[in-house]
Amino acid sequence: MLTPWSKVRRAMRAFGRAREGNVATIFAISVIPILGMVGAAVDFSNANMVQTSFQLALDSTALMLSKEATTDTAAQLQANAQKYFSALFDHPNATNVAVNATYSTGTSSFVVVSGTASVPTTFMSVLGYKSISIGGSSTTKWGSTRLRVALVLDNTGSMAQSGKMTALKTATNNLLSQLQSAATNDGDVYVSIIPFTKDVNVGSANYSANWIDWDDWDSANGSSQKATTCSGSSKGGRSRCNMTWVPASHSTWNGCVTDRDKDYDQTVTLPNPADATLPVGQASTLFPAEQYSNCPVAMMGLNYNWTAMKSLVNSMQPHGNTNQPIGLVWGWQSLVGGGPLSVPPRDPNYQYSQIIILLTDGLNTQDRWYSQQTPIDNRMYQNGTGSGTCANIKAAGITIYTIQVNTGADPTSTLLQNCASDSSKSFLLTSANQIVTTFQTIGTNLTKLRLAK
Repeated sequence: MLTPWSKVRRAMRAFGRAREGNVATIFAISVIPILGMVGAAVDFSNANMVQTSFQLALDSTALMLSKEATTDTAAQLQANAQKYFSALFDHPNATNVAVNATYSTGTSSFVVVSGTASVPTTFMSVLGYKSISIGGSSTTKWGSTRLRVALVLDNTGSMAQSGKMTALKTATNNLLSQLQSAATNDGDVYVSIIPFTKDVNVGSANYSANWIDWDDWDSANGSSQKATTCSGSSKGGRSRCNMTWVPASHSTWNGCVTDRDKDYDQTVTLPNPADATLPVGQASTLFPAEQYSNCPVAMMGLNYNWTAMKSLVNSMQPHGNTNQPIGLVWGWQSLVGGGPLSVPPRDPNYQYSQIIILLTDGLNTQDRWYSQQTPIDNRMYQNGTGSGTCANIKAAGITIYTIQVNTGADPTSTLLQNCASDSSKSFLLTSANQIVTTFQTIGTNLTKLRLAK
């Protein structure tokens, strides 16, 4: 007869021999790390998703801060960083979120936005890991790219209609403020302003310059006067004095020049003073003076005198006919120099982006040679051949924005569309107010060119 103790020992031997019990025990022991590894993969995957959103928010915050960093105090910069980041990063399961922003200047200027956060775990918590830490930083640096922008602005008579000239002045002044704010240091951004009608005004003070062609001006401006010596005799025994043409003093010139001789009107070839002695009919590189009655205000070459530029813009008045090619080529000339325009030297430590913004409200109506649209258009850009001023400018690596303000019933200008560097840089406006918003859009794009993350 088995005693109670014997029964216990027999039962223990039976449990030890049971294979089923060993499997269950092994599984029970191994299931915890298996679940831990699977759970860790899930938790880390979730943390990685949050980390991606976190970094994107840091990048966007740094870009937004860069637009105002030069004028913000340290406290304002930090407050704005928190505001922008909070609006961009919306993950309620992220805790202990901290963001810090700093702005530094030197050879280059940059904004650094860094941050940290914790993502609570679901499965790993059973192993004692309650959260996963995430973090990152984003640097927006500017100073390695500099801007040179030529504003080629229609000052023709039709700009007086529908509030276009008023809107153009407002839009241009706003754009100048945008470009000024994009400059950390003087010289980071240079701007030229080229008002145009049929002609452009290079400044009447340049009347003694050797790059002016006076032939046509001398023929059109002056008076017939008696010769200083007389020969022969007339009835009554009086001397016969012939009349002779005496050109007016060049100091009375109003500063306007018309298109250069073909095909120099499509290039920025430097004027050669020796061309003043060329035979009649031979193409000259000089700029032909013209006493155009609707001469616009004088152009201004590349500079960063923001007050002077705004004063020039405010003095613009609408009159005269439309010659887009001459405005465009002088916008190009202002970026490379020549004639009355000088160009600041480039610093080899920087990259340079060159931009022309051409705004006009009408179609071409008159240049030096023609009063019909098609031949004037072909000087600027000829479909089929890809030749003309626009093609030459783009081949030189310069970006062209074109804006047609069509408040009337003019046809859409395919010329301006083709002249633009690409379709995103061609704008067709139907109201004067759109000039302001379009210039703001372009200004934002140009400001981004100053940023390199």
